[in-house]
Amino acid sequence: MAVAEPRRLVAVFGYSARSVEGLHPLCVLRLRHGEELADGAEAVVLSGWSRHGAKGGEAELMRDAWCGPDVTLVCDPTARNTMQNAAGVAVLAREVDADEVVVVTSRWHAPRAGALVRAALGGSKLPVRTSSPRGRLQPRLLAREIACLAALPYQLLRVRALRRDESSLRASSSLRSR
Repeated sequence: MAVAEPRRLVAVFGYSARSVEGLHPLCVLRLRHGEELADGAEAVVLSGWSRHGAKGGEAELMRDAWCGPDVTLVCDPTARNTMQNAAGVAVLAREVDADEVVVVTSRWHAPRAGALVRAALGGSKLPVRTSSPRGRLQPRLLAREIACLAALPYQLLRVRALRRDESSLRASSSLRSR
């Protein structure tokens, strides 16, 4: 009797800054790291919106820059923050019946991102792990993330509320495959 391959979902969280057009260098690092992890994945979700009001947001820019293996790429161009990234990833994890979720984000962002994805998955026993590209820690971004951690209890409540209203999330998230 053959053992089924695990159904892994890789989720690459975008990053943008007001001063950078196109893919931010941090986002490129995350994307390349996601490409390294994508071999054998059921799907890869690229999550992020357009801060600059451009037609293509981070998700589409990452899809266009994808150099990884030939896997299903799903874009979530509406996720404006980590909480919405997590909610969209949870929807897709359920849709593909994933056995594992790997969240790709920066080291300084990984604890909060992982916690929000776990909360978005609800009481699921689905394993969630984070994986981060190598890179120099930037004190400004670390300080910002520490400030965001103060809001984590509120964000956990909000992402659980989004989970309860998943039908509207699915309709509004515009998840698109390549």
